[in-house]
Amino acid sequence: MSPLDISLADLIARLDEELPAANELARISEARLRAQTLSDLGDQLIDHYVSKAKQTGASWTEIGDAIGVSKQAAQQRHAPAAFERFTNLNRHSIVLAQEAARTHRHDFIGTEHILLGLLGEPRGLAYLVLVAKTESEQRIRDAIEEAMPTAGQKALRGHIPFRPESKEAIEQARRASADLGHDWVGTEHTLLGLIRTEESPAAQILRNLGFTSEELHETVKTEIAKRPAVRDK
Repeated sequence: MSPLDISLADLIARLDEELPAANELARISEARLRAQTLSDLGDQLIDHYVSKAKQTGASWTEIGDAIGVSKQAAQQRHAPAAFERFTNLNRHSIVLAQEAARTHRHDFIGTEHILLGLLGEPRGLAYLVLVAKTESEQRIRDAIEEAMPTAGQKALRGHIPFRPESKEAIEQARRASADLGHDWVGTEHTLLGLIRTEESPAAQILRNLGFTSEELHETVKTEIAKRPAVRDK
């Protein structure tokens, strides 16, 4: 029995249901994208428990043994990274950003992809804040798609790097969390990080939709104060 509550049949049935008119070659491309997403989530799952093990005092040698790699390989692969304090919902939004880049066949992850990833996680506070102001998820999606670069010619394999402004937005998200006195980095902080990266495509999209950095900061602060349990899980 699989340790996961999901089967190959489930994955096939869902893909076939969502792409009823697609031919088999198109389904291969979509299956590859979904396989990469599952792989990314699997890496994040391991990273989560590696972090927990380090907090309890486990050595890199012990962690490497548990993973089945050398101490050096474990340390290089699972050393504290940019997403260490990201909530599960926020990590998922980053995976969705990666998937968006692959879907558009872009060889980079831009801030526009990150914004699209936030919009793909409706359980996150960022989604609630975005839709509450604009009153339309589709309006936001249309604005993002309009700003997207032309799709690439070839499907991408392997790692897709973040653009410099995307790295800056992630750093700004961590700073926004610290500014608010939080010990986590949620989707709301990533949204703040995007608009604080002023020259980025996502910041321009948000400004065009009527958002300002100061207003977003106050909105996030107010929403969390109103709902202490709002912290992304």
